[in-house]
Amino acid sequence: METFKVPVGISNRHIHLSQDHIEALFGAGYTLTKMKDLSQPGQYACEETVTLIGPKGKIPGVRILGPARKASQVELARTDTFKIGVKPPVRDSGKTEGSPGIDIEGPKGLVHMDQGVIIAARHLHMSPKDALRYSLKDGDYVRAIVQGPRGGVLEMVLVRVNPNYELDLHVDTDEGNAFGLVNGQELEVYSINDHSQVAR
Repeated sequence: METFKVPVGISNRHIHLSQDHIEALFGAGYTLTKMKDLSQPGQYACEETVTLIGPKGKIPGVRILGPARKASQVELARTDTFKIGVKPPVRDSGKTEGSPGIDIEGPKGLVHMDQGVIIAARHLHMSPKDALRYSLKDGDYVRAIVQGPRGGVLEMVLVRVNPNYELDLHVDTDEGNAFGLVNGQELEVYSINDHSQVAR
């Protein structure tokens, strides 16, 4: 069982939008405005925000992440879901089948999503080179150890391998707060190829 160090990134609630939805919310031909680059190459936070509207309430100021995607997707922490009254599943990004929908309000219009709201599964980005180095492949699971006064173990961390990825472990704000994590903090990760050893 090999161990290695990985920086952690804490993801706040956010939304990915298709170009059709961008134009419905902000106007025909609208292009998102980059605010800052994110840890993964080619991904960035935008100046633009939207309001999410659920059965029980609203969350204003939800940041859009670019670039535009083929399908829109909302990623929330569990705490967010109580405020607006949705019950999304914990899923890998892009796997939105059977997830709840939501209304999205922008300055130029309102969009209804029939599905696409998830709680993102904790996951580890890595390049094929890193995957080879640590004897991992896309779809594997690892566990990460958090040291400190609120330390513990992050089980079932999904490995995602792509040539465009940089080594980075992503959790949401609920997980970050529960473990007392800060962005960039290094965690010790255990490579477990025998999935029967991973708590489910």
